[in-house]
Amino acid sequence: MKQKRLLSVADLTPEDISRVINRAIEMKRQGATDMLAGRTLALLFEKPSLRTRVSFDVAMYQLGGHTVYLSQNEVGLGSRESISDVARTLSRYVNVIAARTFAHSTVVSLAEHAGVPVINALSDKEHPCQALADILTIYEKKDRLAGLTVAYVGDGNNVANSLLLASALAGVNFKIATPKGYEVSDEVVDIGRGLAQGGARILLVEQPRVAVEGSDVVYTDVWTSMGQETEADERRRAFAGYQVTAELMSLAAADAILMHPLPAHRDEEIAPGLIESPQSVVFDQAENRLHVQKAILAEILRN
Repeated sequence: MKQKRLLSVADLTPEDISRVINRAIEMKRQGATDMLAGRTLALLFEKPSLRTRVSFDVAMYQLGGHTVYLSQNEVGLGSRESISDVARTLSRYVNVIAARTFAHSTVVSLAEHAGVPVINALSDKEHPCQALADILTIYEKKDRLAGLTVAYVGDGNNVANSLLLASALAGVNFKIATPKGYEVSDEVVDIGRGLAQGGARILLVEQPRVAVEGSDVVYTDVWTSMGQETEADERRRAFAGYQVTAELMSLAAADAILMHPLPAHRDEEIAPGLIESPQSVVFDQAENRLHVQKAILAEILRN
């Protein structure tokens, strides 16, 4: 990776995507190493997490390094202590920072003031580590990327933003069905189209059936993300008709796979039982967070 940080999927090149995926596959076979012995990762989290925290912690352990977890209660990022001071102080102690924040501007500010690499472990704008794990999972299941089509059904949120950009860089067509008012931003679409490889297309539609028909991957995520709890009832009304069901899945390619980044709200964005269906690769996705994050850490800290 040319840039020794990962704030957005747009920070990457097609070669970076390929290198991370190949390294993740290699590390998945290889298991534990001492590649990052003596190195320390700070997990700076404003939001609680299961997959992100555990996968980063285990990733660093399997690479021979050490992890320090710092919650918002401990640090008071931006309240008890300024973002710039936290970034400059941590840079004297650790080799890399992974930050899980509410505002994307917080991750950007950390990177601007830190003297060590910063990884976006989730912000309101993007979730690049999740998208890279998704691309790895698709490659493992389909044995290729170029020319495939991902259909995303639901909210145009941070996961959708990063998956759109990662798909474009990998030469994967991306179709997204959202209700009016919940689309991905024009800015993200424009960036994605500028990054698109091999003629990959980005299509925004309103009807889930239009997005899913003939697609190789069907992807959904929660309708209400962390921090949006007061909007839950309004969002349930807006997203009525956007649930991924067996009937909707039947419109996709015969060998289509079903993806969800978790946590899932069964009987909201996804019908009960589908995550346990033969088409589901949801827990393979979850596992691949570990392998991709090992690859990202190795790429960023390799020198």
